Amino acid sequence: LGWKFYDADDYHPPENKKKMAQGIPLNDEDRIPWLCALHDILRREDSSRQDAVLACSALKKMYRSILVSGASAIESNQPEQPGEHTALEILFVHLDGPIDVIAGRLEKRRGHFMPPELLKSQFDTLEPPSAPENFITVSIEKSLPEIVLEIKNTIFQG
Repeated sequence: LGWKFYDADDYHPPENKKKMAQGIPLNDEDRIPWLCALHDILRREDSSRQDAVLACSALKKMYRSILVSGASAIESNQPEQPGEHTALEILFVHLDGPIDVIAGRLEKRRGHFMPPELLKSQFDTLEPPSAPENFITVSIEKSLPEIVLEIKNTIFQG
């Protein structure tokens, strides 16, 4: 696509990485500053008219709201006031699959701070996207070329 790519894991603060490496799941308090920082990156790219892809485990609806609207998503449920930043236009791609398939992939991953043992806590936290969120759900049981094609087709069909 020629878009910038960001891996959200690269932006976790050291204390989050340490916690996960010890097998301790992150909570909202751990994740919210990280998500706000990711929103700022996406806002900067949007301001530069640069499209971007962010790989991120935005497990809860609130987390996805923070990516779209920043800290204002948690500070109040009020609509944005005139003159405030407008919400970012984000297509969320929910890569969906059975826990055993994902666990198998995690076990093959080397050098990552999150151990496979934390996968169950992520499934327990997961709130799959739903209307009115802007999302598609793609099965990870498809081949990688099929997954990429489905995402690209959705992007270019608007």
